[in-house]
Amino acid sequence: MNKFKIFSLALVASASVAKAQDINQAKKAIDAEQFDKAKSLLKSIIKAKPSDGEANFVLGNIYLNQAIVDSAKIYYLNGLEAADKKNLNYIGLGQLDLDAKNAASAKANFDLAAKDMKRKDVNEFIYIGRAYMNSTNPDYTNAIAILKRALLIEPQNATALLAIGDAYHGANNQNDAYKSYRDAFTADPTLLRAKMQLGVLLKGAKSYEEAIKAFNEVIALDANYGPVYRELAETYYKWARNKPSTQQVNYQKAISSYEKYLSLTDYSMDSRMRHADFLILVKDYKALETEANKMIELDKVNPRIYRYLGYSAYENGNVEVAIKSLENYVKVPTNKVIAKDYLYLGFAKIKKGTAADGVVDAAAFDAGLADIKKAVAMEPLAVEDLGDFGKELFTKKQYNQAAALYELSATNTESKNYLNDNVYYGISLYYANANKEKTAIDAAGLAKADAAFDRVLVASPTYDEAYLYKGRINNLLEKDDLIIKNYQEYINRTSAKGAEELAKPATVKKIVESYNSIGASYANTDKAKAIEYFNKTLVLDPTNAYAAQSVKALK
Repeated sequence: MNKFKIFSLALVASASVAKAQDINQAKKAIDAEQFDKAKSLLKSIIKAKPSDGEANFVLGNIYLNQAIVDSAKIYYLNGLEAADKKNLNYIGLGQLDLDAKNAASAKANFDLAAKDMKRKDVNEFIYIGRAYMNSTNPDYTNAIAILKRALLIEPQNATALLAIGDAYHGANNQNDAYKSYRDAFTADPTLLRAKMQLGVLLKGAKSYEEAIKAFNEVIALDANYGPVYRELAETYYKWARNKPSTQQVNYQKAISSYEKYLSLTDYSMDSRMRHADFLILVKDYKALETEANKMIELDKVNPRIYRYLGYSAYENGNVEVAIKSLENYVKVPTNKVIAKDYLYLGFAKIKKGTAADGVVDAAAFDAGLADIKKAVAMEPLAVEDLGDFGKELFTKKQYNQAAALYELSATNTESKNYLNDNVYYGISLYYANANKEKTAIDAAGLAKADAAFDRVLVASPTYDEAYLYKGRINNLLEKDDLIIKNYQEYINRTSAKGAEELAKPATVKKIVESYNSIGASYANTDKAKAIEYFNKTLVLDPTNAYAAQSVKALK
């Protein structure tokens, strides 16, 4: 009997170890961002032992991380019925409460999870800390507080040190984050994510070359650790964005690093979507279209694929597919629509409605502009993406349409394109009226153009061309005093630049325009002044017919 008991206990221990190994394998797969593999392992554990609360909890966390909330909740509730570690599932429900901005209910669930902890247990505290961080409404202060409780019990717990490093990182406390990551890797040299995070901190500090060295140290330890290649890809991308001279080389390195990352994951839909998001960042729309079509073969119902199809179709010149795909995406209330979705939908509708020959479909343009306004309402800095599209319309001499776009960005001082967009806004409104009959002039639009150049002069007081355009605008409005004031200011500022500037043919042409406009403005009130300015024109351009005829008429 004794032998049998020992043997029976050994079997129980073996079963427990096997189960733990399966859970650990799933956790390793999660760390490696092999989510389909992790799901498969966890579902096998649950099938073999439905009473396994931890497996339900970890599986619920994967679904929640992937924003599949209904599935996450199902597994958390199943886990609460389990006999083993069911308390962990209160943590999952607590994170759902945090996502719903119900902090009190979240705290109640976290308290239930921790209620029966043994004196030396720390895992519940680590999971609660992660829940505070992983919520769509992260609370790094509470995450740090709960993780400190874990470290009081077990100061060298590498998982807790890694977690508090992430919490400090989220709270922008990079010094404590660095120390925590370093201590985590010292405590467990197999914890590659902790060492990788040291490189992530360098990337965040824009020390791109140093970050790449740090990531290469991780690769030297394990060349098959997938997440480090994703971090490499993102570092090369950021380096390219911050130093345009490196863009061509670094974009290519970013793409090849991401391909390596993908090869080391399980090509799950989640991994493919992250890849698609990255292809948008590096503007590789041909590859995005290929990836989107692969995804739709694998999952014909996943709505986010319509986003990728829409973006790539627009960039690759197929506006009909872009409109259809993006309308299919944004019309579903449960889809997480972002500003860029409406931006692309608006661009596609406008492009369809503004032919190259100058013909504009007003209804199509208005529909597109309405979508772009939705994008700007969701994310005011979406206006930073309007400039190039506005210039495209401007180049096609669709000035009113260009102005309608630039109007959305002209007062957003936070936009990096604030100055340039105001210049184009003012110029677009000017040219929209420049060749109109007097009775058709849009005085209100020209007043907006004048105000745009006032904003330009506040943002850039040395932008002298603004006075030239203010003179032209007031010429159309027939405001003689403002014509004289602005053209004279342009002359004064340009003359102050010296003889070299005044000798340029383009400058001479603008000075002549200014003299003639001032002369014409004085013609009805001060003939002597008018003749003086027309004669100044004739000094610069003796063959100027308008000035010569005006002098003759005024004498």
